[in-house]
Amino acid sequence: MTGPAEAAKAAGTVPDEEKADEEKAQEAEEEAQEQRPPAWAARLDLIEHSPVDLASALIGGSQYGVTGGHVHGDVVYQFGAYSEPRPLSGEIPADDVARLSLVFTEGPLFTEALTRLREERVLVLTGSRATGRSSAGLMLLHRLGLGQVRSLPSDTAPTAVRDQLDSAVGYLLANLAVSRNRPLQRVHLHAIREQLIRGGGHLVITVADSAASGDLTPLPWEPPLAADVLASHVCAAEGVAGWERVRDLAAVDTFLERDHPPGEAAAFANQLVAVAAGTAEEASLVSFGEATVQTQIESWLTGDGLSLHDRAFLISLGVFDDAPYALAAELADGLFTWLQRIENPHQPAGVAVFGNSRSARLRQARARGYEAPETTVWGAVPQYMAAFQDGRVAPQLLDTVWMLYPSARPALVAWLRDLAADGRPLVRTRASAAAALLTRSDLSSGLAHLIEPWADSRSYAARLAAANALTLAHLLHAVGIPQILHSWCTGDDENRRWTAIRAYGLLGPVLPDDALQALITAAREHSRKEKDRKKQGEEEPESEELRELVEAIELLLLAARGPVLAKLAVLVEQDRAVRNPALGAFLLACDQPSSEADDRPLVLDWYRTALEQTPCEAQQLSRLWSAALDDPRHTGPALRTMRSWVGVADRAPEAEAALSVLLPGLAQYPPERRRLEHLLRTAWSTESGSRLPVADRLLAGLPQ
Repeated sequence: MTGPAEAAKAAGTVPDEEKADEEKAQEAEEEAQEQRPPAWAARLDLIEHSPVDLASALIGGSQYGVTGGHVHGDVVYQFGAYSEPRPLSGEIPADDVARLSLVFTEGPLFTEALTRLREERVLVLTGSRATGRSSAGLMLLHRLGLGQVRSLPSDTAPTAVRDQLDSAVGYLLANLAVSRNRPLQRVHLHAIREQLIRGGGHLVITVADSAASGDLTPLPWEPPLAADVLASHVCAAEGVAGWERVRDLAAVDTFLERDHPPGEAAAFANQLVAVAAGTAEEASLVSFGEATVQTQIESWLTGDGLSLHDRAFLISLGVFDDAPYALAAELADGLFTWLQRIENPHQPAGVAVFGNSRSARLRQARARGYEAPETTVWGAVPQYMAAFQDGRVAPQLLDTVWMLYPSARPALVAWLRDLAADGRPLVRTRASAAAALLTRSDLSSGLAHLIEPWADSRSYAARLAAANALTLAHLLHAVGIPQILHSWCTGDDENRRWTAIRAYGLLGPVLPDDALQALITAAREHSRKEKDRKKQGEEEPESEELRELVEAIELLLLAARGPVLAKLAVLVEQDRAVRNPALGAFLLACDQPSSEADDRPLVLDWYRTALEQTPCEAQQLSRLWSAALDDPRHTGPALRTMRSWVGVADRAPEAEAALSVLLPGLAQYPPERRRLEHLLRTAWSTESGSRLPVADRLLAGLPQ
């Protein structure tokens, strides 16, 4: 006869309890197969791949653009409603043109552009909106001495432009809307030029870099220097004397340290004019930059000039600022797919494989590209990196998306979860850094959407992402992180306790006392549970929690050093519950190499330095070594580590000098001396197969 379980299986159904057991077994198997780097290596990944100034980035807000009736930057001129089915031109008010002419600053290619416009009648200016290409086009037409300048709607079809050119005036077609299905081609310009010659007019067309077809010969517009824009505006309003009064202000120097497009420079100049005139305080200039950044970000996210895919790239660059460009571009496609599911779920999220060029994308994002080495486990690898020109943009962009556009949250959360599972350390670390920033902005949402699901996962990578995110969130001064860590570390949830323990290890230099106390409490609780299992006759399983405790104490010891070392030396001798994990952590720390060329162990270098500068720390390190060699659970690993130290001493005289002091102190009694004598007599070189010469010298120094 078959039992209920067998009958259920035969019927194709499995009880919920068995399903849960099978799922747990499968998760455990997947976790066992998952690559798990050592804690110290994971810490180095976090330090190496986190954004450069994440913890000190500032968040602010602002605005710039058309100010005080002056036309600054890139403006679409459009007046009134359309009364006919075809597009109509409208006259740009002469007063607007005159005001702009008073403050306009010529870029480096203005003279060339004016010559080409005069000779060819039609000129195509390319560049991003931020370059002020439309204002330049308006001034080019004005400098030709044309009595009137008219603007054409940006959605005018390239084939319909010639029909609007019927007068001997200047025409400006700013931000022409073109695409792959509606390109601007040379044949269009031939027809336009014929009409302009017949009518006696001139036309300037401005388009994005990517909009110009390969058969055109456009002029890439280069904006003027921000300092020249400031001088032009202030001199026009307050004269040269006014510019002399404000040009050396600290706020002006700070503003000019970053690259600013003409629109921003003009807006700052308006504020500077008020300071020069005495109607505003210098303090008003300080907050202007932050306000400008916020306005630029909102323009990117809500303006008409960027597609959803362009915005996905901007957000991706916000996460991968100062990282390889190819990485930001590649992962932006995944974010675009998630965003598209929200904005238009019925339309496939197709991506143009060969879309905008790299240079065009970076200009659009107001970012710079540069060659630099990327740190990998195989060494430094040359990469083409990308970074926002203004370092404040990346964190502020992510904060704005998260807080001002909550509809994007599901896509952003799903994307960051994908990044946290990526095989590349840099990608995983940046996912944690982004989660930390979002958690600082909104603690409850950041925890609920990102950090808690990661911490609750059986995946090592996910829990490490949670620990890294909590660590960086605290460095960003997010509220409540110490309370969260303490609650998790002393709670009953095993995964969250693991996460908190790792985070405490990482936060050692910042919270050494809190971290050590929390880890000691966790170690005592772990010891209590082990005793309970033994009383009940249960077999003691290999504890993942114990391993994490050991690695967390190791991180804390190597990061905080002196204060933690002093307490561990006492605890090892007085607290049996802490002794085992503390000694395990000490030996792990002794195996970590330094960054020196000879890979001398960090703790050996620490001991050598302490002998000269802090003798008490040298004594404490010696006490831990003695305890590790005497503890049966750690004698074997301790001897293996000491054997590796002897091998280092054979190559480095400084290491030999340190061991010549350490080893005699560890051989005060006959059993200890015999153990070390045997180690030194069997210290062989793996390369030559002979006994290490340094072993004889160290052996001679042992007490007899």
